Amino acid sequence: MGFALPALGALCSEDAIALPATNPMIARGSHFAPKAKRVIHLFMNGGPAHMDTFDPKPELSRWSGKPLPEGRRLGTERKTGAAFGSPFSFRRYGQSGLPVSEIFPHVAKHV
Repeated sequence: MGFALPALGALCSEDAIALPATNPMIARGSHFAPKAKRVIHLFMNGGPAHMDTFDPKPELSRWSGKPLPEGRRLGTERKTGAAFGSPFSFRRYGQSGLPVSEIFPHVAKHV
């Protein structure tokens, strides 16, 4: 029966029947008084790949430019079948040792 019985119980409960139908899209007051005077909304379509910024893939770099073996093919790679690793180098920064790409030298100072 799965979730059918609990769902039926929720639909037949007194609270569900007694509540008036409300529109969830109606504007409501906020929980707190608004303080922001300006908003900067950044919509950045695209951008650098995660493996070029803060997520190095050493195994991918080892296979870069070489065709992947049959057992490792995903069916999503290019027709060449070759792996493409990050062209950027990484170093570990900060107390946490977080790897940061060479394309973010100023961000690396604050890690």
